[in-house]
Amino acid sequence: MLKCYSRPLLPKRILASFPVHENIYTIPNILTFSRLIAAPIIGYLTIHEQHVAALVLFIYAGATDLVDGWIARKWNLQTVVGTVIDPMADKTLMTVLTVSLAMKGAMPLSLAALILGRDVLLSIAAVYYRYISLPPPKTLARYWDFSLPSAEVHPTGISKVNTALQLGLIGWTMSTMAVGGDLGWWGPEGALKAMWYVFATRAPPIS
Repeated sequence: MLKCYSRPLLPKRILASFPVHENIYTIPNILTFSRLIAAPIIGYLTIHEQHVAALVLFIYAGATDLVDGWIARKWNLQTVVGTVIDPMADKTLMTVLTVSLAMKGAMPLSLAALILGRDVLLSIAAVYYRYISLPPPKTLARYWDFSLPSAEVHPTGISKVNTALQLGLIGWTMSTMAVGGDLGWWGPEGALKAMWYVFATRAPPIS
């Protein structure tokens, strides 16, 4: 779920005082980008049954998710692009691991389809709000220039909790795979699958 805030309409003399471009090369953004890069690597390791390495990299991704926001707030390094790529990195990691775990039979296909379908809706919403809040002229080059501020994307509290729980369950699943646990639907991990369904459906896509 996303809440998006566009800049209020202000007189041109006030708008002129705002920077046209913002510095996107900050430590929090670099950490977030590293999490984006790590996502497909974790998926690759999971598919090729390198479960320990995948789990270690997943823990790194989770640590950067905690640290980047703390650094941004403590040293006043918040950027508009940071509010966009941070939830994007979370959803990318969720999507890649959902597909990977489903391919390995660690997640029911119906559940994977539910999670992916909701994330597609979130992605479409993010693309739409980026476009409508981009200062004119609206060109493709300017759309992908993330140093140009646009609407700030803020996940709601429920969305943050839901994402944290889902990532926690992914970590639990990966930990079980790393130690060679039985992930059969009717095996001892059946309770884990039930929890997957609960947390995948506990919140609506967008509010």
